[in-house]
Amino acid sequence: MKLIFFRCLFFYLIWPCLGGLAVGEVNDKLNVLFISADDMNCDLSVYGNTQVKTPNLQRLAEMGVRFDNAYCQQPLCGPSRASLMTGLRPDTLDMHTLKHELREKNPNVVTLGQMFRNQGYFSARAGKIYHYGNPSMIGTDGNDDPQTWDQRYNPVGIDRSQQEKITRYGAGREKDKNLGISMAWWDPVSRDEEHTDGKVASKIVDLIKEKKGEPFFLAAGFFNPHCPYVAPKKYFDLYPLETIEMPDLELAKKDLEDVPPMAVMRDKRNWPYYFKDVTVEEARKCKQAYYATISFVDAQVGRLLDALEEADLMDKTIIVFWSDHGYFLGEKGLWYKRKAFERSARMPMIIAAPGLSKNVASQMPVELLDLYPTLADLCGLNAPGNLEGASLRPLLENPKNPKWIKPAVTQVWHNRTAWGYSLRNERFRYTEWMQGKAGRELYDHEIDPEEINNLADQKQYEGMIVELSRQLQPYVQLKSDKRPK
Repeated sequence: MKLIFFRCLFFYLIWPCLGGLAVGEVNDKLNVLFISADDMNCDLSVYGNTQVKTPNLQRLAEMGVRFDNAYCQQPLCGPSRASLMTGLRPDTLDMHTLKHELREKNPNVVTLGQMFRNQGYFSARAGKIYHYGNPSMIGTDGNDDPQTWDQRYNPVGIDRSQQEKITRYGAGREKDKNLGISMAWWDPVSRDEEHTDGKVASKIVDLIKEKKGEPFFLAAGFFNPHCPYVAPKKYFDLYPLETIEMPDLELAKKDLEDVPPMAVMRDKRNWPYYFKDVTVEEARKCKQAYYATISFVDAQVGRLLDALEEADLMDKTIIVFWSDHGYFLGEKGLWYKRKAFERSARMPMIIAAPGLSKNVASQMPVELLDLYPTLADLCGLNAPGNLEGASLRPLLENPKNPKWIKPAVTQVWHNRTAWGYSLRNERFRYTEWMQGKAGRELYDHEIDPEEINNLADQKQYEGMIVELSRQLQPYVQLKSDKRPK
């Protein structure tokens, strides 16, 4: 009895000291399933758009926390993905384009998967985590970082191997044009597993089964809904074309009247829809196809969740879902990303972690680069000391945590004479182009979530603009060769 008493006393005394360990059971490493989509905006049923069917992302959100105001560091695949995988801002990495230069410019950086590898985890990916030209680099390592992974897989589906069957609109109609930036679609009668993303899911399912007895960091990198918009026909059938609504172009044009020219400099030449000679009906078809590819990705997420359940790993696995940035689908007459507006900078992010909040949403502004310190924190790993994000644990414990006051900062870089930074707090988005010399934008999201009315020139907001500009300045760290001479 004395032995039992002292054992109980020891446990009672030592238990409070274990709070800093990883979520989950003591001395039991948590797995990480890291799921990404490409160019996915928040037009999802899980985010309130009831038209776009995402039951498996809803299932995931019920297991964890949905972040309603999550933002990328730059709305372009290459720098966004490099940033989140290093926990460093594009200015720190000196990466603002699609060039393959992560290790060239940052040879000693420790990436997220590399941190897990260094501390006893098996790290692997299937598909796109770092930047890949889509679809041109499907089946290759693209701009991948080999030091991040123990194993990596590059499946190829019919979306790549039979891409001559894809229908193209606008300036990209010619068969030899790059599909990586296109308004193009294909709806073959096919099985999910015939497509690249279906093969990505299959490989991760196999790895979950194979590695269930050891700690793992598995990354499933889906290529959809990035253009060209290709998915099995059954997903297109979820969205009858007559139900797809397009914004009124006359109203859209008015939305841009008070916007600094630099904010849409890449988009106005052939406005609307970026390419010449794209009709509203063709844009409607592309929007239908985009929604279809979202539901296709959602189905693959369901397969991954099923695999975790079948392996009895749900209580031992942190699941993260993210996209690299948002996407325009005709709003303001715009298409694609690479803009500082909300629809381009905001993207879905969901985290389900054992023992933390479930089926709740957080409205606090957060950033993709917060994922690295969050996973290090939750898994009890030693992270590099130079990370520029913050652990989301306080919001995973209390999604309304009033102590979370960090804004989200997104930047856009076109060339050394055209760039800007945008700060998002709980209520406002404030954007400066060329540090204000090329214009400013201010939007009140409490009354103007679509960012229609730019308040930057209104006298009553002068004091607020001064303060928001002051808050933004520490984030403007662009190196001299990226600024005007």
